[in-house]
Amino acid sequence: MNYEVFYWDKPGKQNTNKTINLALKRARQLKIKNIVIASCSGKTTKNLLKKGKNIRIISVTHQAGFYKPGTIEMDKKTKKILERNGVIVYTGTHFFGGIGRAIRLKFGGLEVEELAANTLRIFGQGVKVAVEITIMALDAGLIPYNKEIVSIGGTGVGADTAIVCLPKHGKDFFSFEVREIICKPRVNK
Repeated sequence: MNYEVFYWDKPGKQNTNKTINLALKRARQLKIKNIVIASCSGKTTKNLLKKGKNIRIISVTHQAGFYKPGTIEMDKKTKKILERNGVIVYTGTHFFGGIGRAIRLKFGGLEVEELAANTLRIFGQGVKVAVEITIMALDAGLIPYNKEIVSIGGTGVGADTAIVCLPKHGKDFFSFEVREIICKPRVNK
């Protein structure tokens, strides 16, 4: 099997349009109908929504309180617009940021979840995000079990990474398969 992998010179939002285009192209080639995308403000999801036809979009945001206690980053108006257009918007606890993060923040050290997250970051922040949001979506019952999906993540703002994966539930993390890298930055910072 031959296919192209694209590498960006540097991570960041300047890669968003190309990343979305490549993710959609590969999803069409593989007849994948479910795309999971990281989007805190909703801007990246809106971009995907404009370009993607006949796909099911699951937009995963930061968990409530990520930056400020009691707040959700995506405003209610944006969420309603996305949902009216068929997007499922999911806000839940980060798979790699549950009790382990609370222990690290309170007592120091490195917990198992964060060790796994930092190991994935060797491949880039976007790969870590793409894996994490896919597990969150599957654990919430928002994507089909045992079917390939495309997942889009990024480094900070926007999208710079897309993968094809066979997701598994969080409890089966080590059976998760990243089957293809569609695109990612060549460097992590």
